[in-house]
Amino acid sequence: MNPTQQIDVGTELPPLRLEPVSRTTLALFAGASGDHNPIHIDLDVVKSAGLDDVFAHGMLSMAYLGRLLTNWVPQQRIRSYKVRFAAITPVLSRPTCTATVVSIEDGLATLALTVQLDDGTPTLLGDAVVALG
Repeated sequence: MNPTQQIDVGTELPPLRLEPVSRTTLALFAGASGDHNPIHIDLDVVKSAGLDDVFAHGMLSMAYLGRLLTNWVPQQRIRSYKVRFAAITPVLSRPTCTATVVSIEDGLATLALTVQLDDGTPTLLGDAVVALG
């Protein structure tokens, strides 16, 4: 966070626009996270479940939101961070992470967080509390 930046209710963080989620990204995230659920990496399993294609791990989207926050403030200023999963993130989609300050109290900013697809579909919704100083 720029120390001269005025933070008010309604302040929007610069959005984090991501490259398309590739199959390679999903395989690398599975290895890094230990989440090898085949629904994210095995097309045969996905097809047998009646789905068209693999989709991203929800925790990958949560990690992207974490990057949005740590692009703004050092990690030690994040006091809480929670999300709920609203929709899947299809392979090859381009997620965008956004955050808006919804309240400020006692030096803490509460932010509304969203990950959404190009068509506007929200895939993750949440909030974070960040120490401003």
